[in-house]
Amino acid sequence: MPTVRSVTHDLLRALGMTTVFGNPGSTELPFLTDWPADFTYIPALQEVSATSMADGYAQSTDRPALVNLHTGPGLGNAMGAIEAAHYNATPLVVTAGQQVRAMIALRALLTNDAPGALASPYVKKTLEPARPQDVPVLLQQAYHLAMTAPRGPVLVSIPMDDWDAECEPVAPRRVIGYRSAPDPDLLREFAGALAGAERPALVIGAGVDASGGWDDAVAVAERLAATVYTAPNSSRIAFPTDHPLYAGELGLALAPVAEKLARHDVVLVVGAQVFLYYPYVPGPVVPAGTRLLHVTDDPLQLARAADSESLLADPALTLRALVGELPESPTAAPPEPAPRPKPATAPLGDAPMTADYLFSCLAEAMPAGTVIVEESTSNRPELRSRVKVRRPRGYLTTGSGGLGFGLPAAVGVALAEKQRDAEGSPVCCVIGDGSLHYSVQALYTASRFEIPLVVVVPRNRSYTILESFAKFEHVGASAGQELPGLDLPDAIDHGLVARGYGCGVVEIPAGDPTVEQLGATLAAAFVTARHERRPVVVLADIDAAVPELL
Repeated sequence: MPTVRSVTHDLLRALGMTTVFGNPGSTELPFLTDWPADFTYIPALQEVSATSMADGYAQSTDRPALVNLHTGPGLGNAMGAIEAAHYNATPLVVTAGQQVRAMIALRALLTNDAPGALASPYVKKTLEPARPQDVPVLLQQAYHLAMTAPRGPVLVSIPMDDWDAECEPVAPRRVIGYRSAPDPDLLREFAGALAGAERPALVIGAGVDASGGWDDAVAVAERLAATVYTAPNSSRIAFPTDHPLYAGELGLALAPVAEKLARHDVVLVVGAQVFLYYPYVPGPVVPAGTRLLHVTDDPLQLARAADSESLLADPALTLRALVGELPESPTAAPPEPAPRPKPATAPLGDAPMTADYLFSCLAEAMPAGTVIVEESTSNRPELRSRVKVRRPRGYLTTGSGGLGFGLPAAVGVALAEKQRDAEGSPVCCVIGDGSLHYSVQALYTASRFEIPLVVVVPRNRSYTILESFAKFEHVGASAGQELPGLDLPDAIDHGLVARGYGCGVVEIPAGDPTVEQLGATLAAAFVTARHERRPVVVLADIDAAVPELL
């Protein structure tokens, strides 16, 4: 009779989950025994990297990825990345090993006392098999739960001796609809309000991109001649940022969001929370005279939304249905186009370049269709201003507010692109020198699996985003105080670290690089990464000016 292990392999194969991410320990070795030749195990050197690689991979492939963690310690290490996957609404099946059944009651070493409590509240559910034969069934359930809106991680805790037990085959259920269409009556009401608006606006969140609604959002915006904003703190860009109706990201706090919304009489928020604020700047959620309509597939977002009329449905399906309810020609006057950024200023003499200048050159050097994975929070406005996103699933960052996601997620995205097509889309990770060291070991995996990834590091040798917060909160240098831990020591040799993991390295020190020189250097990095089939890390010194937070 087949074993739990072989039945699970067959199930994972049928579900398309033959790429597995992990950092194995002793409790995971029975799962890895008799590893199938058609499966790929992607090892990471730390659990955050393993989980965030799976996160990027799942977002790129639009299906759950499998993460294999080491009982309680490994699950604990991965929790920051699992939290990020929760906020990113990424479908993950997370397995954690458990002691053999005979030893759990004795609380032997590596017994995971309460995996569900450890992972709560950032997994949708924790499943624990009552008997070994339940393992494949629970993994199947975890797959479907992860894909059901709102998507997210599901944890399965598996005793290490379950894998050798005999087990009947499990028939995979391959045809399941995970999406919900909008209520037709409320949809028509929304359409009527939008069609009659004089100054309509759309606020587009990550859920639009995740549900495949990029083209539908463009169609609705053009039918309405609506101003389009990206939702605050969005983990994805879900609208072409070079479109004439696009007006940038909505603010990050109550007051600046309300100030922009006050320009509009009807606002439709799709695929986002109303709203994901930070920091706290008092103000109304919705200004007087503005009607706020909200579409989300997350019941908790619907319940928390203040002062809005909400519709629980798939974002893309709702936008698609709205197009059919709206007049073919807009009744509102087209909005004034958003002001174009001024040309970036080149550095003078030995002065370091600005982040704006670096990203202006990067925008010119990147191959068409490049996917950006970003974790450079202090420089995000400059990056989004200069680098235009023109494709679905073209820009990812973390929705959690923590660090450590960007580099491994970029490895996962690049791996998915490589598996999809040998000439898949280029991937560029833009990550601060502080963020880089949260999960720098992901470079090892990228090198080992010959993943062509360009990593651009704007190097200012400090946690500048924290200095911006300190300035905003009137503490630290702005208040004549010194805060510990905000500087990165000059002794860190980022290039040496990257070379140690097998990466190509390009260093761009301060000293007046021209647009042509810098652009050629960045363009060459993409060519080298693809030709040599390995990651290339570009270290670019930038000035250490502390930007305003808002």
